[in-house]
Amino acid sequence: MKQGYSNLNPAKKENRIKRPEWLKIRLKTDDSFQQTRKLMEGQNLNTVCVEARCPNIYECWGRKTATIMILGDICTRSCGFCSVKTGKPIWSDNDEPRRTAEAVKSMDLKHVVITSVDRDDLKNDFGALIWAKTILKIKKLNPKCSVEVLTPDFKGFKPALKIVFDAKPDIFSHNTETIERISKQVRAQSNWQRTKMVLAESVKSGLITKTGLMVGLGETDDEVLDVMKEMVDLGVEIFNIGQYLQPTKKHLPVDRFVHPDTFKMFNIKGLEMGFRVVESGPLVRSSYHADEQVNLYKSN
Repeated sequence: MKQGYSNLNPAKKENRIKRPEWLKIRLKTDDSFQQTRKLMEGQNLNTVCVEARCPNIYECWGRKTATIMILGDICTRSCGFCSVKTGKPIWSDNDEPRRTAEAVKSMDLKHVVITSVDRDDLKNDFGALIWAKTILKIKKLNPKCSVEVLTPDFKGFKPALKIVFDAKPDIFSHNTETIERISKQVRAQSNWQRTKMVLAESVKSGLITKTGLMVGLGETDDEVLDVMKEMVDLGVEIFNIGQYLQPTKKHLPVDRFVHPDTFKMFNIKGLEMGFRVVESGPLVRSSYHADEQVNLYKSN
């Protein structure tokens, strides 16, 4: 088992870029944070908050929100930006959908985000059936809770996508992660056209569709705007942009720290393009303030 990293060796920089003031993270481990942590541990659930070293864990867990990661904590892919472990998964737990739904009920959530590792080893459906069961169990046990899913690409297998779509998540999300030009460097086992196909199929199925990317991996502002235009033309309605932060020295280095004013520009331009919601800021992640995003979407 190994930590995920790109097939390319991250370039070693003699003078690494210093993290700017606007990226300082406030640590707050209050009672709500501790309660959320105990609940996840008690239900034997993984969260992307921990596995991906999310900088917002203190804020989100303090608000009693979390992104639950199903299908284990070992990914079959090794993306250059991601700190989730890479290797041969040994996890198999058909009871996980029930435990996930019970955790959501215990937290009394009004909106939950579910994500997962890539399970390219599950050749029949790449984990889609567990995805569908999880969505349906949550909805049955928590009828007032909206369900957002952040899925892998299921190798572009349309029957697997249909299984997830038919479970009717309230929001379907799948990230581009970066721009097309450097996509293979950032996520070597993914495919840009396959990502577009997954998003297009979600739109076609009638689901509210969301995607996003990180900046600071070698892209230009114009290339970010080009991707945004490409996504809105597909019918994607919600777009997220955040700053890439290198999780370990084994991962791709930060190419630049993008100023908050530039994030504000992305927000303005994205809304002008036609997105219903654009969440853009240094610490924005796929599920950051997702509960507020769904409310904002409904109000627009």
